[in-house]
Amino acid sequence: MNSTNPPDRTRLPKPPWLKRKIPSGETYQRLRTLLKNGGLHTVCEEACCPNLGECFSRGTATFLILGDKCTRNCRFCAVSHGYPDPPDPLEPQRVADAVKAMDLKYVVITSVTRDDLADGGAHIFAQTILALRKQVPETEVEVLIPDFQGDDEALKKVMDARPDILNHNVETVPRLYAKVRPAAVYERSIRLLRRAGDLYPAVSTKSGLMLGLGESDEEVRRTLQDLVGARCTMLTLGQYLQPSGGHLPVVRFVPPDEFDRWKEISLRMGFAEVASGPFVRSSYHARELYRALREDCPAVNSQSSVRQGKEHGT
Repeated sequence: MNSTNPPDRTRLPKPPWLKRKIPSGETYQRLRTLLKNGGLHTVCEEACCPNLGECFSRGTATFLILGDKCTRNCRFCAVSHGYPDPPDPLEPQRVADAVKAMDLKYVVITSVTRDDLADGGAHIFAQTILALRKQVPETEVEVLIPDFQGDDEALKKVMDARPDILNHNVETVPRLYAKVRPAAVYERSIRLLRRAGDLYPAVSTKSGLMLGLGESDEEVRRTLQDLVGARCTMLTLGQYLQPSGGHLPVVRFVPPDEFDRWKEISLRMGFAEVASGPFVRSSYHARELYRALREDCPAVNSQSSVRQGKEHGT
């Protein structure tokens, strides 16, 4: 008798444009070893990102701080959920040491959601940014933060550490929140992005959506309008992929030409830079997106120069 599980016939078959090579290569293996030895996590591995092989082979990664257990259980996310360990006060320095060892010029720092902590872990975000500024002052820093349950003081802790990019994903359209991310509040996320711009207008804000969960074109348009209204300058649009049979199924695979169309629409609506495609994730080609923003927006480039000048004491 065959004991193997039958194929999941409820899943849509993946189209040919959603193919990725198995990760390999010397740089990929070196990075995995470095992360393991440093006791560090990446969202690339925890969230089963389809770009893991490409990014690791290029020597880039998105660091996942505050442990690998999330206090929420969003139905789209592959990160483990449960009760996490207390924050490690040495983690910020370990991240900075790893970034220096990897010689990264651009780094993304994200975290699990820590609703068990009074400030949602904002102090660890801030300490990680400060450790990076001290250890690798030339490295540009993007943070991809949770909503901190709408706590303005927690957000201010992160913003006061002056990241180059403040990223917070709305993930999907408001109608689908109850099904996709039931512990989150759409309006709270929009307010967070607007508030970040109020605190430090020179720090660019960024957000992203997954497509293919059953949203309509009009719902996507309205969500993009809300983000523009919150003065969000950068946008990522990517295809939702079902991590396992226990997660939400893919309703539709969006073809590449539709992602191209959404990029054109988004730029016309007022976003300064947009990455849109089936494999795009919030930190995919993040450095290239930020560099394009700096080239297109002199104020952003000027702010970066001022920050680096202060760090070098000039």
